[in-house]
Parts: sequence; structure tokens; C-alpha cells
Amino acid sequence: MDQKAFEKAVRAYWVVRKRQAAKQRTTGNLDAGLRGAVTGGAQMNAMAALMESIFVDTGFPRSSIKRGSTIELPGYFRPEKKWDLVVVHNETLAAAIEFKSQVGPSFGNNYNNRTEEAIGNAVDIWTAYREGRFGHARPWLGYLFLLEETPRSTRPVKAREPFFKIDEEFRDASYARRYEILCRRLLLERLYDAACFVTSTQGSRGRVTEPASDLSFETFARAIRARAAGLLLTEG
Repeated sequence: MDQKAFEKAVRAYWVVRKRQAAKQRTTGNLDAGLRGAVTGGAQMNAMAALMESIFVDTGFPRSSIKRGSTIELPGYFRPEKKWDLVVVHNETLAAAIEFKSQVGPSFGNNYNNRTEEAIGNAVDIWTAYREGRFGHARPWLGYLFLLEETPRSTRPVKAREPFFKIDEEFRDASYARRYEILCRRLLLERLYDAACFVTSTQGSRGRVTEPASDLSFETFARAIRARAAGLLLTEG
């Protein structure tokens, strides 16, 4: 049930994105390049709703879960940052999830930005936690990344090495492979508690692929349930 709902949520991303781009063409308020398809927001609404339902099914009241608005959390290096889904229960930050995506054709231009953003957001919130910003319990952080599956994102990419050799795991790695490595290392370094990496071709019937079992939606959902069960158990 969850898997079918997840694939439906991934495909909904493309439907909303296409609808937003068409709306901007109709109104004549076009942004530069592909930006017109993303500035309207809401592409990940179906995904956020699915994650919300998992928290609710595990026992959190719906009133504890915020998405869309009132989702700012304090940072350490900045006053606040909007997360995509926040769970605040009994005056404690139970969980926060970030949903990110990348669509071609300029994969190279955005890859480093996405990487720096994921690392920076985690460092910021963990430092704020150290400073006592989020209540008594350690927060649970989740990171979900959706990458458009195209020949440009799945073919090998040569890295530049003018002075020193790169990590061999990145040697001739496609952007899809690079993002998989990123998500896995975010977990290994304990910057996030769970990560999900999915690729998809465009369209309401697009192909949905989960390249790595340890970064699958099933694994991600299981981690949410474990977090929810553990926190609610300590309260009982």
C-alpha cells in the first residue's frame, strides 16, 4: 500500500510541475528557463501528505504535524529555516524532513548547490539542538531526494582533478550515482537519520526507480515508524 502511494506521489510531482509551467505560460508571467515550473511550489505536496499519514498512523496527532506553512525552525548560523515537514509534539521537535529534487538539463550546475545545502542544513539544525532550541529529545531528521532520470543524469561524468585525486567512489560516477553516494554518506556521518533517493522519468505514468535498497522509501518509512514508536513509548 505504501509503495503504490509513494510511486503515485512521485508522479504527482511531474503533474503539478507541468500544471505550474502551463499556468505561467497562460498568464504571461514566465520565469527564466525551467524556473517557471518550480517557483509555484507545491510539487512535493503529495509526498509530504504521504509522510504525514505515516506519522499519524503511528500515533502522532495530526495537529502536531506541520507542512506548507508555519514550518520554520531556528538555526544556529541563521535565525530560522523552512523545512518541508515538521513534527512538534509536547513542545519537542520530534522530526523534520527536507524534500529536494533536480530536473535537467543543467545537472552539473546544481549538483554542488544541492550537496552543500543538504550538509549545511543538517549542521545548522544539529548545532541549534546542541544549544537547547528543540526540547528534551533528540530530533529525527529525514532527507528525500528526487532526481529526473534522463541520459544526462545516468551517464558517467568525468571529474576535474587539477591538483589532487578524487575519492575513487566518484570516479566516472553519473549524477544519479553521485546523489546516491551523497545520501548514503549523509547517513554514515549521522547528519540525517534516514534518507530516500528516487529517480523518475517525467509524466503522470513516469517510471519510478529506487537505485539502492538502503535508500528506498520502504526503509525510509520504517525509520519514521521506529522514531514515532520510540518517542511515544517513552511518553507512555
